[in-house]
Amino acid sequence: MPPEFNPSDDRLFSAALAVVLRHEGGFVDDPDDPGGATKFGISLRWLREAGELDLDGDGLPDGDIDLDGHIDLNDIAGLTQENAAWFYKAHWWDYHRYGDFPLLVSTKLLDLAVNMGARQAHKCAQRAARACGSALADDGLLGPLSRAALIETDAKQLRVAMRSEAAGFYRGLAAARPTSVKYLNGWLNRAYA
Repeated sequence: MPPEFNPSDDRLFSAALAVVLRHEGGFVDDPDDPGGATKFGISLRWLREAGELDLDGDGLPDGDIDLDGHIDLNDIAGLTQENAAWFYKAHWWDYHRYGDFPLLVSTKLLDLAVNMGARQAHKCAQRAARACGSALADDGLLGPLSRAALIETDAKQLRVAMRSEAAGFYRGLAAARPTSVKYLNGWLNRAYA
């Protein structure tokens, strides 16, 4: 189970977390959501994949919120905002070193990664950097060239381009997966935020 976490310990992360939590709601179990039940942006599918890890070193799977030995619907229902913040920090923010980027970029990256997955969010950022003049491949990996481009590109221009790339991704996803069309307006609001 994730330890207690105080996001105010990291002001940059706290600002990004506030954006994510504005876009993510409480418990939802929509049968059309391929991630399954979700709370604060943490889906059951993701929690089962990542939750078996013991990043906090307490000898228990981090995703077993209720400590019953299984990662299931009850763990999503019992998730707190503090648990979600810990997962965001450990599995996205720190793991991908989003804090290395300017606030506008790091915030957008975290928000998109929580919703569309880190690799796809990174591709959006790479395409956005390319639209701003950087010669990057969109492989979804934040290697040295991508990191440098995301740091050196004007943050305001890059965020505008990231918004456009995210909107394009969401429109394509809705077209490819018709059961997801009902999410499109919310996704677009998030893309352009």
